[in-house]
Amino acid sequence: MSDIILETRGLTKRYGGVHALEDANFILRKGEHVAVVGDNGAGKSTFVRQVTAVEQKSAGQIFFDGREVNFAGPLEAREGGIETVFQTLALADDLDVPSNLFLGRELFKFKFGPFSWLDKKAMRDRTLEALKTTAVKIPNVDNPIRNMSGGQRQCVSIARTAAFASKLVIMDEPTAALGVQETAQVENIIRGLKERGIPMILISHNLRQVFDLVDRIVVFRRGRIVASLRKEETDGNDVVAYITGIKGPADNVAA
Repeated sequence: MSDIILETRGLTKRYGGVHALEDANFILRKGEHVAVVGDNGAGKSTFVRQVTAVEQKSAGQIFFDGREVNFAGPLEAREGGIETVFQTLALADDLDVPSNLFLGRELFKFKFGPFSWLDKKAMRDRTLEALKTTAVKIPNVDNPIRNMSGGQRQCVSIARTAAFASKLVIMDEPTAALGVQETAQVENIIRGLKERGIPMILISHNLRQVFDLVDRIVVFRRGRIVASLRKEETDGNDVVAYITGIKGPADNVAA
């Protein structure tokens, strides 16, 4: 049985005449944490948007959990087992923390035709359990999200992803706008995912964070994957050389 959880072959995205992503061959193995790095506009977020079906690919194939997939949209990708933290957090400002954690997957006491009754106590209890598991500290989970700091909002989004993680987690710059303490909190959540054996793709500009958290580093440049580097076999200078083009594409970059 294959240990590959995600593979893309020739994944390509064009916007008119602009090739934002070109022939991306990528492999992620079960339990593996991989960082995707590159300069602004290198194709990192475009790659994630194709995998999670936020956008539809122009060409190529995506294989997930042993089969080729063509998700119709991000909800279908999530239902298939891909949990994602995007740079835009997709939180509902007027709802409290439990309602946001269970947004789109609410628990009901009963559902009968057009009539239904939310099980708010069960959602609140499971939210507190999820926050405890991920060590996210929210003083009052009944507060609307709009009353929380940017760091708290980000932590809620990440806690939601970690709580429901099943087959794959993708995080797109999860600590970009966070302070030192909140960044440490998120990094501990990522370590917890590793301990649980949940594979992850981490997009980050923070090379210190990358070397602390992942097994392998995949470098994008101008819409192409130019290197796939084992963490213990490379260093920051080497990674920067690929990002800036001082070093050209490496062999076997999908491995």
